[in-house]
Amino acid sequence: MGCFQSKITKQFPGYEDPINLASQTAFSVSEVEALFELYKSISSSLIDDGLISKEEFQLAIFKQKKENLFTNRIFELFDSKKRGVIDFGDFVRSLHVFHPNVPQEDKINFIFKLYDMDGTGFIERHEVKQMLIALLCESELKLADETIEAILDKTFLDADINQDGKIDSSEWQNFVSRNPSLLKIMNLPYLRDITTTFPSFVFNSEVDEVAT
Repeated sequence: MGCFQSKITKQFPGYEDPINLASQTAFSVSEVEALFELYKSISSSLIDDGLISKEEFQLAIFKQKKENLFTNRIFELFDSKKRGVIDFGDFVRSLHVFHPNVPQEDKINFIFKLYDMDGTGFIERHEVKQMLIALLCESELKLADETIEAILDKTFLDADINQDGKIDSSEWQNFVSRNPSLLKIMNLPYLRDITTTFPSFVFNSEVDEVAT
């Protein structure tokens, strides 16, 4: 078993024991093992180096090679070690937050980090605008500039309770609890593809579209 583990680790840098990963996530050991098969396929799709590059990630998760801010931000959050690649441990721990058994609060916090592009601990107007435009592009939708500004005005009027021009984590929690459609972003289209592998994943058809 030790020799096998050593061989796997050499071929897949960052490989971790499924039992260890299962103990730290909502996945069962068998689900982690199945995720490894998926990881192997993704990490060798363009370059067979045992790691997932941004291009491989975009192709697998979003079925496309084109870059935009949304796909870049998801990749950055998955790349927890900030090395420009995702290893197996990163992959499993990051997918954990999308599991239906994970508390809603964790999902809300993930989205907060997604929007907090500058890492200031606050969501600011320019960050929401950039992400909104990226999501619209992802959905191939176009809105007039004045419409986008109106959406931003309403968002900050509703979410920025103390009206300081930025949204903190508690304001965000409150805002999302009143607007649960924002959690649609936690249902990446790609994850529907693994429902046959992981029966515990249940995704509803009404959340197919990314919230705008």
